[in-house]
Amino acid sequence: MRPLLSLRQQNTIQGPAIVTGFGYWSGMDVTVEFRPAAEDTGIRFVRCDLPGHPSVPARIANRTQSPRRTTICQGAASVGMVEHIMAALYALQIDNCEIWVNNGEMPGFDGSAQPFVEALDRAGIQPQSKTRAVITPTDTLKIGDDEQCWIQIEPSDDFRITYHLDYPQQPQIGRQDFEFEVTPQGFRDEVAPARTFLLRHEAEWLLQQGLGQRVSYQHVLVFDHDGPIDNSVRYPDECVRHKTLDVIGDFALAGYDLVGHITAWRTGHRLNGELVKRLLKHGKVLTDNHPQYLLSGKSA
Repeated sequence: MRPLLSLRQQNTIQGPAIVTGFGYWSGMDVTVEFRPAAEDTGIRFVRCDLPGHPSVPARIANRTQSPRRTTICQGAASVGMVEHIMAALYALQIDNCEIWVNNGEMPGFDGSAQPFVEALDRAGIQPQSKTRAVITPTDTLKIGDDEQCWIQIEPSDDFRITYHLDYPQQPQIGRQDFEFEVTPQGFRDEVAPARTFLLRHEAEWLLQQGLGQRVSYQHVLVFDHDGPIDNSVRYPDECVRHKTLDVIGDFALAGYDLVGHITAWRTGHRLNGELVKRLLKHGKVLTDNHPQYLLSGKSA
């Protein structure tokens, strides 16, 4: 028998926090201001550069397909590359926050979530009175191709991610495996500093398309046959840690705390998002109105 689930209180931030940078894809400058929000607001991006300041709730229903990043949109307003911000907010257990931005692409910084974590830590966390609902699978849910890439979530007593990365043609990356229980301090120490990576031929192709013109080898890890170009890794397995970061950010779009064990094999943003949708359809949502539910979804 699994233990009874204890729901935590919702949180927002104590005050505003601002970061500035530029978008990897567009190269355009952007300012991001995190603001406190009331209970049950969730995470909302507000496009203050657009007429009427339209907002985009950070929910999977608003996700739209974009290559190599996660984008959300509602009406004419869209916000791209939100996964690092969402991972930081989710892992630090900040549930209600308005994020005012003056551009449609979030800053890339050094390719990690660390700048967002530092800004949110400066702002401080403010507990709120209502509880945070949880979603958990009652059975194993899986999506993808067993031979290429796949991701699954199964019942568990905590929120844990096991990611298997494999680049057989790039020995400087190779096979990397990482298991991580998602906690605020663990995220700060083990995942938030892990940076975006890509291969040299991928970087060269993006530049040929007119993308990433302001991005240097110090902004992302670009691997050739000798390893990172003009850079060095922060962890021997930094690449798989960053993929884990992306999973957290994508699953944050569920809008709930997660309890389950995610196992991923070479997955990316698209499959991550598809599994979030499946979890919302087939998982069990637990609130303080149902205190006797077990993590398996069955009543006590």
